[in-house]
Amino acid sequence: MPKQYPKGVRERAVRLVLKHLAEYPSVWEACRAIAPKLGVGAESLRKWVRQAQTDAGQRPGVTTDMAEEMRRLRAGNRELKRANEMADSTGGRNEFCELL
Repeated sequence: MPKQYPKGVRERAVRLVLKHLAEYPSVWEACRAIAPKLGVGAESLRKWVRQAQTDAGQRPGVTTDMAEEMRRLRAGNRELKRANEMADSTGGRNEFCELL
């Protein structure tokens, strides 16, 4: 199971990499140098940096807010489908259900 790092640790690590990025030839090299000092994995740190750049609009991709919204909508859709299946299987639908 992946290790969960506190949000504060992730944010501090990302700030540190972005602050020192000019000193390294790539984000990966910066992460490889900084990650052991913070006790995190270099690949984890690289992913955090990329996500922070995406959230800031510096890189294309799905932002954290958009991903959370999609997760919430998908969970709602699953719940509605489950409720519809239950209503269909028990004959619980009536003319009022069809109006909504």
